Amino acid sequence: MAGDFDAKYETFQALLEMFPPSEAVKRLELLGVEQDVIDQIRARHEEQMIRIKELEEPHAVVMGNRDTWYTGPQAKDKCWPAITKLLRKDDWPEPVIQDLDDSSTRVVSLLNHPKEKSFSTRGLVVGYVQSGKTTNFTSVMAKAADRGYKLFIVLAGIHNGLRRQTQTRLVQQLVEPNPSMWSQLTGLDKDFTPQENPAGYFGKSNRTHVLCVVKKNATVLRKLSRWLAQASEYLEDCPALIIDDEADQATVATKSINPLILSIMSSLPRSAYVGYTASPFANLLIDPSAQDLYPRDFVVNLPKPAGHFGTEVLFGRYALDGEDQEDVDDGYDMIRSVPTDDVPCVRPETKADVEGFEPVITGTLLRAIDYFWLVTAARRVRGTGNPHSTMLIHTSVNTSVHNSFERPLEHLRKKRAQSLTDVSVVSRLQRLWEKETARVPAEDFGETPVPFDSLLAQLPGVLESCRVIMDNSSSEDRLDYENGPVVAIAVGGNTLSRGLTLEGLSVSYFVRAVSAYDTLLQMGRWFGFRKGYADLPRIWMTDELAEWFRHLATVETEMRRDIDVYMTEAETPLTFAVRLRTHPALRVTAAAKMRSAVTAASSYGGRRVQTHYFQTNAEWLRGNIDAARGLVESSMANAVRVEERSAEGRFIFRNVPHDVVTDFLSAYRFHEKSPENDADLITAYIRKRVSAAGSLRRWNVAIVGNPGGEPFEFTPGVTVGRSVRARLADPLGPEHADIKTLMSRRDAAIDLSGNVKQLEEKDIMRERRAQLPDTGLLVLYPIDKMSEPNPSKKTRRPLNVEEHVIGVGLVFPEPRNQDSTVEKYISADLSGVRIEDEDLSLLEGEDA
Repeated sequence: MAGDFDAKYETFQALLEMFPPSEAVKRLELLGVEQDVIDQIRARHEEQMIRIKELEEPHAVVMGNRDTWYTGPQAKDKCWPAITKLLRKDDWPEPVIQDLDDSSTRVVSLLNHPKEKSFSTRGLVVGYVQSGKTTNFTSVMAKAADRGYKLFIVLAGIHNGLRRQTQTRLVQQLVEPNPSMWSQLTGLDKDFTPQENPAGYFGKSNRTHVLCVVKKNATVLRKLSRWLAQASEYLEDCPALIIDDEADQATVATKSINPLILSIMSSLPRSAYVGYTASPFANLLIDPSAQDLYPRDFVVNLPKPAGHFGTEVLFGRYALDGEDQEDVDDGYDMIRSVPTDDVPCVRPETKADVEGFEPVITGTLLRAIDYFWLVTAARRVRGTGNPHSTMLIHTSVNTSVHNSFERPLEHLRKKRAQSLTDVSVVSRLQRLWEKETARVPAEDFGETPVPFDSLLAQLPGVLESCRVIMDNSSSEDRLDYENGPVVAIAVGGNTLSRGLTLEGLSVSYFVRAVSAYDTLLQMGRWFGFRKGYADLPRIWMTDELAEWFRHLATVETEMRRDIDVYMTEAETPLTFAVRLRTHPALRVTAAAKMRSAVTAASSYGGRRVQTHYFQTNAEWLRGNIDAARGLVESSMANAVRVEERSAEGRFIFRNVPHDVVTDFLSAYRFHEKSPENDADLITAYIRKRVSAAGSLRRWNVAIVGNPGGEPFEFTPGVTVGRSVRARLADPLGPEHADIKTLMSRRDAAIDLSGNVKQLEEKDIMRERRAQLPDTGLLVLYPIDKMSEPNPSKKTRRPLNVEEHVIGVGLVFPEPRNQDSTVEKYISADLSGVRIEDEDLSLLEGEDA
C-alpha cells in the first residue's frame, strides 16, 4: 500500500509541473483517485510546505495569502544539482551548501507557481555586503528554471564591470553545465541588443530558458522594454523572474530606470520581481500603496554566513535596546587611523582643485602599501585560500584623481623593489610586520603565523608581479581575475564600490566621504570572506569614517532585528515599517528616495538610554559636573528617602520630583553626535507622560561609583570612587571620546528590591513593571579622566580627557496605557563635510 501511495504522490508532483497545487488536486480527482488518498497527498504536501515555512533561517515577512507551492529540489532537476556539484568542487562545506539550499528554497517558495494564469510578484531579499548574494540568486534562478520559469532578466548594477562579472558567474553556474537548456540574449562583452526573431526565443517550439543580464542603463532598458512589447504575443505563456542585484541603487525614485523596470514587467503577464541588496534602506521607504516596486509580497532576511567579515565584526557596534554592552563586541583590531591632515594630500579639497591634482604618498598610505606587499608575500608562504591579492585605494569619485595616482604608485613599487637590499628599509618592514601581527595574532583566527624571514624571500616576486590599475569608467586597463593569479593595487571610485568583488582584498585605504547609509555601506568592499588570511586584512580610514561605520553596524543590526520581530508578530510587508535610527551627519538614503518616508514617533517607554560620547575639553566637562552636583543637592533636599551603600560605592535618592530631573536635563550637555540622547526630546516625553497619565511624576536618582576608585565628591557627605571607562582606539578626533559602554544590566536594577543581580534584561523590565510601574530611574557615573584600559582590550585607549566625566543613564518604565510619543525631525548637517555621492550619470548616458 505504501508503494502505491508513493506512486500516486509522484503523479501529484508531476502534475505540479503543469498546474498550481489546487489545480493539481482537481486533476487527481479527474483521474479517479480516491478522496481519502487525495486527502493524504494533500496532507503530505502541506507537511512539506510547513517544513519550508518554518525553516529556522532565513526569516521572512510574507503576505498572508501566499501559497507555498515549492517544496524543494527533486531527483529529476538539472540546474540546481549542477550548482551543488560546482560548489563541492570549490570545497564548499556541506553545512554551507545546506544553508544555501534552505535559503534559496525559501525564496522560490514565495514566488508564484509558473503555471498560474497571471501574476506580478514583488519581493526583497536582504543579505550582507559581499556575503554570497549572487550565489543565492543564482540558486533561486536554478530552482525556478527546474520548475518551469522561462525568462530570467538580471539587472546587474550600473557599470560594465559588474554586469560582465555577473554574466560570467551565471554562464559558469547555469549555462555551461546544461548548455542545451539555455539561450542567451546577452554575452560577456555584449549588453542587450534587440533580436530580430522573438519567436526563436519564446515560441512554443523553443523549450530553452532565456538568460538576459543587463545594466541599469536607460538606453539598454528602453531597448529591452520595446523588444518585449513587440514580442507580447509570445509572452502570454512565459513565466519570468527579474532579479534586481543591488536593488537600492538606481531602482528607487529614479526618473528613467524605475518606470522602465515597471514597463518591462507590464509586458510580462507572469512576472516576479525580486530585489537583492545589503542596504535596503531606500527600498523599505517606498510608499507601499503606490504602483511601484515596494516589496509588498515578501521580505526575506538572509542569515549572516559563517566566517563573513561584516560591519559589526570589523567596527563593532553599540548595544541595542535590551542588550548589555558587555555582551557586544568592540570589533577586530584591524582599523588603522588616517589623520585628517593627510586627507588633502590624497584627495582634492574642492572641485576647483581637481585639475592638476598631484597626490602625495603620506606616511599612512606608505604603511598601508608596504603592509599590502608584506601580506601578499605571507599569503604566498601559506599557499592557501584565494590565489589573488588586491589592495583598494578609494579617495575620490573623480577619474582624473584616480589617474593621478598611477605615476607615484608605480614609482614607489620600483623603488621598493630596488631597496630590498637596504638594511634600514628591511628593518622598517620587519618592524611593521611584527607590530601588525602582534596586534592581531594569527592563532586567534586558526591561522599559522608567518615569520618575517619566510615572507622576505617572497617579496621580490610580489613586487615584480604587482600591477597598479586605475579602475574607473574611463580606463581601459581594468581588474580581470579570469587569467591567472592577480596582485594589484586598484585605484578607483564608483566602479569599485558596488557589487563588484575584489578578489583577495587584503588592504583598503579609504578616505572618501559620502552622505547616506546605503552609499557608505556599499563602499565597504572589504566585507566578505577571507579564507586562509582572516587575520591579515587591514583598513586605513579617517576616525570619522570609522565612527560612521560603527553607527551603521548598529543601524543594520537594528533593522534586521526589526524584520525578525515583524516576522514573529504576523505582520505583512504592507503593514510593517522598519525603523531606521538617524545620524547627525548621514542621511538614511538619498533625499529623492525618502520622499515617502515619515518620521517615526519617538517613544522612550521601556527603554534604557545612556551616554557614551563626550567632549574632552575641561569647560564642557566641568559644566556637566556642575549640573550633576546640582542634581544631587536637589535630590537630597527633595527625596523621600536616601540610601547609602558605601561598600558598593552607590547612593539612591528615592521619589525625587520629576522637575528636578528635567532641570538637570536642561543643564547637562549631551554630545551632539548622540541624537538618541536629545535633552529636549526626553524632557518633552517626560512632561507628556506626567500630564497624560500621571506617570513619571517621581524618579529614583542613583549614583554608581567604583569602591576601589579615587574619590569624587558630589556634595558633602556624598562621595564615591571614580569609575574607569577607556575610550575606543579610533577616537573621533582629539576633541571627542567614545567609551561605547556606560551602564551595565545590573545598574538598571539598582533601585529594585530582592535578588536582582543575575536577572536578564527582560526580567529586569518585568520587575520594574511590578515594583516601580510609574517611576523613572536616572543614574550618574563619575568617570576618571585618565581611565587606563584593561590590557586585554586591544581596541581601547586611555580616556585621557581634561576633566573627570559625568556619564548619565536613564531607564523609563513601560507605559500601562497608550504611550506618549514625541516626534522630532533630525536634519543632516553636511556643511562641514566634503561629500562625493554616487555618480548616476551612467543611468541616462548612451550604453558603452
